[in-house]
Amino acid sequence: MGFRPRKQFGQHWLKSELVLDTIVKAAALKSSDRLLEIGPGTGILTQRLLLEVDALVAVEIDRDLCQKLVKSFGKRDNFLLLQGDILSLNLEEYLKSFHPFTNPNKVVANIPYNITGPILEKLLGTIANPNPRPYQSIVLLMQKEVAERLVAIPGSKAFGGLTLRVQYLAHCEWICPVAAKDFYPVPKVDSAVVRLIPYTIDKPAQNPNQLETLIKLGFGSRRKMLRNNLKSVIEGDNLAEVLEQLQINPDCRGEDLSLSQWISLSNLLDFAI
Repeated sequence: MGFRPRKQFGQHWLKSELVLDTIVKAAALKSSDRLLEIGPGTGILTQRLLLEVDALVAVEIDRDLCQKLVKSFGKRDNFLLLQGDILSLNLEEYLKSFHPFTNPNKVVANIPYNITGPILEKLLGTIANPNPRPYQSIVLLMQKEVAERLVAIPGSKAFGGLTLRVQYLAHCEWICPVAAKDFYPVPKVDSAVVRLIPYTIDKPAQNPNQLETLIKLGFGSRRKMLRNNLKSVIEGDNLAEVLEQLQINPDCRGEDLSLSQWISLSNLLDFAI
């Protein structure tokens, strides 16, 4: 295609027709959807998405690739390209003047592995500060190991702080695995497609800031029991009483507790953040 992937941007371009079609299907697009695509790259997925929606906003950080995208899709009325870093771009403010591209309601992205966490936070917000305008759905192609963490269940090896922070904000669905050979250049790890459906949790934490801190401390050292990870902020006898009240094993580790148990634990504890 005349372009060399740039390591500084973590560029690995998907080439599997099957996976590309699976991503489009997972997005469940309607013509009325206003779609945000992060990192369109050479536009191989973009050309499929443009057939499905009346408004697509693409954000690409690579200036050279932006020139290619303009040549390919610049004359289409349903395509708007922004050159910049999605992490620093105030998308809502910028799009106010670009009807009908304002307030995208769905996201599709092949995200760089090295900034997966910040992108998830950009799209979902945090436990303490959820995105005030949640997307209807977010379909992401990411490193398989991270995808496994997002969909993990309590007690599994992959279950951790990231799992809890994301599952507090969205339902997480596994769509499909993606082999390294399906990319150019071939990355050192396999990937996967996941779909996130943002939602408002039925029984949220009474103190979201405290819950965030509790989760961070609880997974400070995965090999330690929960009581040892929390002893710096919570007196041992107090924690033991709360665990007994919640019928939680006092020898548990952080990954043994479900999201609802973490919320209940946070609601019953009181410590300085």
